[in-house]
Amino acid sequence: MQHGTVPAPPLGAPLALTMGEPAGIGGEIAAKAWRAVRAAGPAFFLIGDPSLVKDAPVALIEAPEQAAGAFPHALPVLPLRLAAPASPGMLDAANAPAVIASIEQAVRFALDGRAGGVVTNPIQKSVLTAAGFAHPGHTEFLGELAGTGQPPVMMLACPGLRVVPVTVHLSLRAALDRLTTGLIVEHGRIVAEALRRDFGIAEPRIAVAGLNPHAGEAGTMGEEDFRIVAPAIEALRAAGIAARGPFPPDTMFTPRARATYDCVLGMYHDQVLIPIKTLDMDGGVNITLGLRIVRTSPDHGTALDIAGQGQADAGSLVAALRLAAEIAETRGKAPRP
Repeated sequence: MQHGTVPAPPLGAPLALTMGEPAGIGGEIAAKAWRAVRAAGPAFFLIGDPSLVKDAPVALIEAPEQAAGAFPHALPVLPLRLAAPASPGMLDAANAPAVIASIEQAVRFALDGRAGGVVTNPIQKSVLTAAGFAHPGHTEFLGELAGTGQPPVMMLACPGLRVVPVTVHLSLRAALDRLTTGLIVEHGRIVAEALRRDFGIAEPRIAVAGLNPHAGEAGTMGEEDFRIVAPAIEALRAAGIAARGPFPPDTMFTPRARATYDCVLGMYHDQVLIPIKTLDMDGGVNITLGLRIVRTSPDHGTALDIAGQGQADAGSLVAALRLAAEIAETRGKAPRP
């Protein structure tokens, strides 16, 4: 897909919610999220099979523009039929094309300015891969559909903490091989831009985690921190970005430390995802930076083990919807180039 200017959606335009894995909890948490926000918003519509919604009234719509009017009374659903009936907890590769189509439609609406942003329900990557899906996950696929020419970056956020891993869905060994000064700088620039554009932070402060225990302790616990990480921080500072570190990872997530920065740039997946999920598992939100559209997602998986039992917590989806609306509003107020 070619890069270009995305039409600005009207402020308060409904969000497009994808259906995610049909055998998971997507339909359940969509209904619960609608009940939680129907009075005050933000308005959203589900792109998926209406049969997935069990515990909320449904209003079938034909276009995103119909969602706001229906939203106070029912969950708007833009129908996208499944190839096979969905059974809770029972994966079926026949439905993979519909899952992918739901994402594609949501992105298309956002790119056309007809949706304020995209919120994605969790997908089952193994099913999509078996059906020929060529991407490691949502983030990479969205980068192809709505990228800006720079790699998409995954941020996790909750009240009081934002984190970004420089390497993501790789084994620890592969992550170490992948980590370079240039990659850290690239992520730091994207994070600083997103904090200004999407969160309205005029002068973002980025704390950079060291790779090794005690940030290498002057090389006695590994040389990567002074050989790879420290030069990246110097380059970011030279570019006018308030980056500091490398900090020992085991002490930078205390309440006192969190008050000194706006985001942590970590070196690998678990280094920063464990703290945020421990701090606020139910309220954490996944945000994709470096896209032409707004995209958020709940910070959990498909939960096949509890699908269909009415036990799913919609807190993370509610947080994702609210944050997507806030980011869309912040972008809408910013001067457009």
